[in-house]
Amino acid sequence: MPEDLVPFLGRWRLWNQFALRGPGFPADGVLRLAPPGLAEAADKFDPDTPLSGPDWEAFAGELGAAAVETAHALQDIARTPAFRQALAWQNRPVLTTGIAPFLRWNPDTDARSSMPRQREELVAHYWQRFCVKNDTIGFFGPVGWGRWDPAASGAQVDPGTGLTADSAVYWASWGIDALARILDADPAVRGWIAPRRVPFVVVHGAEVRVPGRRPTTVSAAAAAVLARCDGVRKARDIAADLPGIDVDATLHDLVARRWVTWRVEVPADTHPERALRSWLLTIGEPGLRRRGLAALDLLEAGKTKVAAATDEDELLTALAELERDFTGLTDTAAVREKSASTAPCRALVYSDTRRSATARLGPAVVEALAPLRILMDSAGWLTSQLAATVQAEIRGIHRRLAADGPVDLASFWFACLPVLHGTARTTAGELQREFAARWQRILTVPEGARRVSRHVADIEGAVRQEFDGGGGWTAARYLSPDIMIAADGPEAAARGDLTLVLGELHLAANTLGASLFTHQHPDIDELFAHTDLDHPGPRLLPLIPKEHRARLSARVRQTLIRPQDYQVALSDFTADPARPRAVRSADALVEERGDDLVVRLPDGALFPAVDVFSHVLTTLSMDLFRLLPPAAHTPRVTLDRMVVARETWQLLAADAAFADDKDEARRFVRARQWRARHALPRYVFVVSPTESRPFYVDFDSPVYVTILAKALRRLARKGPNGTATFTEMLPTPEQTWLTDDEGRRYTSELRFVAFDTQEE
Repeated sequence: MPEDLVPFLGRWRLWNQFALRGPGFPADGVLRLAPPGLAEAADKFDPDTPLSGPDWEAFAGELGAAAVETAHALQDIARTPAFRQALAWQNRPVLTTGIAPFLRWNPDTDARSSMPRQREELVAHYWQRFCVKNDTIGFFGPVGWGRWDPAASGAQVDPGTGLTADSAVYWASWGIDALARILDADPAVRGWIAPRRVPFVVVHGAEVRVPGRRPTTVSAAAAAVLARCDGVRKARDIAADLPGIDVDATLHDLVARRWVTWRVEVPADTHPERALRSWLLTIGEPGLRRRGLAALDLLEAGKTKVAAATDEDELLTALAELERDFTGLTDTAAVREKSASTAPCRALVYSDTRRSATARLGPAVVEALAPLRILMDSAGWLTSQLAATVQAEIRGIHRRLAADGPVDLASFWFACLPVLHGTARTTAGELQREFAARWQRILTVPEGARRVSRHVADIEGAVRQEFDGGGGWTAARYLSPDIMIAADGPEAAARGDLTLVLGELHLAANTLGASLFTHQHPDIDELFAHTDLDHPGPRLLPLIPKEHRARLSARVRQTLIRPQDYQVALSDFTADPARPRAVRSADALVEERGDDLVVRLPDGALFPAVDVFSHVLTTLSMDLFRLLPPAAHTPRVTLDRMVVARETWQLLAADAAFADDKDEARRFVRARQWRARHALPRYVFVVSPTESRPFYVDFDSPVYVTILAKALRRLARKGPNGTATFTEMLPTPEQTWLTDDEGRRYTSELRFVAFDTQEE
């Protein structure tokens, strides 16, 4: 790729490709729920004025009329085909239990009792998510793409045609796993399954050892069978290779000892159905093969109908039929219950789409991004310090294990778990607090300030003094910043009249490598080309579980894994066992090389031992970047032309007396007085421990004030110290620049990838 198309920020090289994230509904949609003039009328009542008398009665009547108009607006939204399709993907039962009765209600003649109001709030809640949250899922959060262009002045949009250019429907991995379990239950299939040694089971001849347990000596027959359990050779082939040995009985014993898995296992992948089909095609018994393929074909046909649906009715019918067929085949619920142990992707299938609009960024944006350089330099300190702590601990563990002879990676990994889940976790929290304290010193934030502006040139020396170092492990050379553009419309953004706003800075991860991004890119080879530029040689990547309730699902799995990269299975073998460079932890060694620990793979390849822990370390460090320590109030901080911290407030729910007011007019007026007392802006995002995700509030909108009041009541019921965090919305709905082919404007953010070119 041409070097002039790859911007550098000091030692950080930005990828020429960046993601354009934004919702699928225009930003001004939420403004429909803020009745014109109502906020001004409410503000005529000061806190000392009794809410009674003729003026109050007149205002209450005005709010009542506005509430009827808002109800009509919400019903119009609820009738919108695109809104209904989005709900069909997100929460299909709501269409029947909430939306249908809401649309049967007549705001002009029927009472606004509790239930209609709850349904209003339901629509408004989903509407704010679809209009102003930069989520990435389905057509209501399509993935857009952009690139740097020296010929562009600022941020220019090529809207394309329509909202989306492409879409696809994917299986959640758990659904295909459920089908695999049913196929696996047929005893006739067992011979066609390739048993696999558990990754951390160490085998030396007839001696078998599991980390933390005494070695066990097994019979020659068991050793011969175990040696052939590579996940590639089928049980029937092992039996043919070992005449005279009861391979079936031996395998059952090895499974009972938990040394071997002998079941249909589908590798973690964006397309798990393909791997299952490939295995089914290897079954040599025609009847078994046909039955398995017929089951998979039935589900695949259902998914195809879902993908082909063009309206809400077709989609609902197709989803219902797919779920019926799935449950009939697998005797498994077709939607997983939401719980603390449930990973993302609760439904059988999900949809991801590519936005038609693309973006081009020019020199004005590169210039405005300049402050990102010192922020990323300081972020490198976080990962290097975390890695240094972990490396010091694991060197001691290795020395202890090495006293008894060579150290296999499996034993080393299990011995290090207390460090990863104890010391490392504690250190991460301490580093985050220290990081914010150092930035507090650099920025010299005055007490009570609401706006803090600094020039990079004035503080970069202090940043160098406070933050030295970088990297720590291979993945830590990546940072993924989210940047928003605030501009007075697309024309201002195109000419470079803009301000940048830092959303989040994700540490130690190339988030554009996730499946949800890569499979919506028009040419994934371009992303691999960037990966090759960053890593000319192979990498060692730990294999991770298919799912985890915190982050892992099929959508976020890393997919920029090249043939030359090694993958090591620590406790979960989620790759294709036939992949040439997929290694078991039991088969690798950990050795000292000078002051460093390295992993030696069976073919002799050497890698830093800390890279084995990269997933855990990235999970611990990804969200550590926070410039200011938590406080009752923190100011907006601007470096040159970039807002690097938005203004925030941490407020006690119990102190928000308006939340308990049952009268809608009084609640609205008191909420605005409460907002003025705390100097909150009109638009905020709220994070509460009782809510599943941040939500938008417009203090000019009675329905969003009501949603806020309910959230604060829930929080206050948990205890007197329940605190909600309010963050100014920046850019606001009026400061949007991303457009479609009809000129409608959308909120958005740019997801960049930065690579540290400084050698460690």
